[in-house]
Amino acid sequence: MAVRTPDPDPEELPDEPRLPSDLGASGLGAVPGGSSNPAWLSDFELEAARRRLPMLYVEAVPVRIDGVGQVTDVGILLRATSVGEITRTIVSGRVRYGETVRDALFRHLENDLGPMAFPLLPPSPVPFTVAEYFPLPGVTAFHDDRQHAVSLAFVVPVTGTCEPRQDALEVTWMSPAEAASDALSAEMEGGRGSLVRLALASVGALR
Repeated sequence: MAVRTPDPDPEELPDEPRLPSDLGASGLGAVPGGSSNPAWLSDFELEAARRRLPMLYVEAVPVRIDGVGQVTDVGILLRATSVGEITRTIVSGRVRYGETVRDALFRHLENDLGPMAFPLLPPSPVPFTVAEYFPLPGVTAFHDDRQHAVSLAFVVPVTGTCEPRQDALEVTWMSPAEAASDALSAEMEGGRGSLVRLALASVGALR
């Protein structure tokens, strides 16, 4: 299944720089009737950029940890795609022009998990892996039929209450063993089951 990540944020203020379809390079001009931010792309410009440029994403596997820092639960999103499919996934989204990776990560965590999730982000987050999504299946374990996307993937502890927003329908909290199971991997889009397993291995949560 393809990666399907929503943007822009529906709660954005009207005067904020808006990227209604996707992130792109600056200098392509403003869209008539839209923002004057040169990073704002029309659908046509987006498709042109996708044919020529890799898109930068951040992804996050939300977890709950105990008092000694061990992962006890893994948060998996249930999401409706733009074509009406129901699939399992993780927090994911593009990095905007001029946005730090940390800010992009926080924004997408808040978008998908709600403002009361209270993620614990270090000052300089370090990804546990870099996932490369290709439009042709089989190049890597990850697939996105729309584009070539490069994703920085993180494990992020959350301490608050998660109330999904945008097109995320719910967050299901699973044990590490359940999250790493073949059954769940088969339900996840774009090969993200492999990404969840890598995430759990990176924090010593696979047994």
